[in-house]
Amino acid sequence: MEARLRDALAGALGAEVVRADRVHGGDVAVAFRLELADGRIVFAKTHTNPPPGFFSTEAAGLRWLADAKAVRVPEVLAVADEDPGPPLLALAWVEEGHLRPGTDAAFGAELAALHRAGAPCFGREDRRPTGSRRLPNDPCATWAEFYAERRLLPLARMAADAGVLGRRAIEALERVAARLPEVGAADEPSARLHGDLWAGNRLVDRDGHRWLIDPAAHGGHREFDLAMMRLFGGFGPECFAAYDDAFPLADGWEARVPLHQLAPLVVHAIKFGGGYVGAATAAIERSLSA
Repeated sequence: MEARLRDALAGALGAEVVRADRVHGGDVAVAFRLELADGRIVFAKTHTNPPPGFFSTEAAGLRWLADAKAVRVPEVLAVADEDPGPPLLALAWVEEGHLRPGTDAAFGAELAALHRAGAPCFGREDRRPTGSRRLPNDPCATWAEFYAERRLLPLARMAADAGVLGRRAIEALERVAARLPEVGAADEPSARLHGDLWAGNRLVDRDGHRWLIDPAAHGGHREFDLAMMRLFGGFGPECFAAYDDAFPLADGWEARVPLHQLAPLVVHAIKFGGGYVGAATAAIERSLSA
C-alpha cells in the first residue's frame, strides 16, 4: 500500500495502519484488509481513476440499505472521493464463514423485508448514477419508465457505440423498451433494491449471519434483484421459497426473469464481451417474443 493512501486512511480512521494485505475487491477497485493500531480490522478500497462521486455513492447506498434494518450491511467508517486525498472507502470488516443449513431461507426472508421497506421513487432521489457505466438513476414514477429510460435505452446506445451488439439486436432491445407498459406486475410500488445481487455480494460470517456488500442501490422492481440472483446462481430454491412466503410474488414472475436480466447481461457484454454477447442477444429475443 502506498504511503499516501496509508496516511489518508489513518487520518480518516483515527488510528495508524499497522498492516495492510491485498484482498479481492471487485473488478475495478484495489482492496485491502487493514489492521489498525487500536485493534480494529477494516476493509478498505481505492481506485486509480474513479468516476465522480464513485465511493460516496456506494457509501450512501450501503447506508440506505442499512436503514431498512432487514439485512446486515457493513458500517461505513470513512469515505472520500475528491482531492487532496486519494479516493477511498473503508468499512467494518466481516470475517467470512460458510453457508449453513437454513442460510438461504433466512436470507430470502431478509431480502423480502428489505424490498418491503420500499423506496420513494424508481431510481434515486439524489440522482447519482450507477457504477462504472454511469447508468442514470433520475427519479421516475413508474417501473416501465425507469427500466426503459434509465436502463435499456442507455444500454442500447452504449452497446451500439461499443460495437458489441449488432444492429438487429439493438433495434430489438429498443422494441422491448417500448413495450414494457404491457408487461405484467409492472404496477407494484418501488422496492428498496441492492441492484447487483449476485452471490458474491452476499457474505456469510462465521456466526452464519448474512451481509450485503457492493450495492448498486436504487428504487426499482423487486423482481430485478431476484432475476439477478438467478443469473449467476449461488442461491438455492429455499431462498426463493422463503422470499415468496414472506412477500408473495405476482403470478408469472419467473417468466419475466429474462426481461429483468437484460440490463445486467448487456452491461456484462459491454464490459467483458465473449459469451455475454450471445447471452444478452438471446435474452433480448426471449423478452421480445414473450
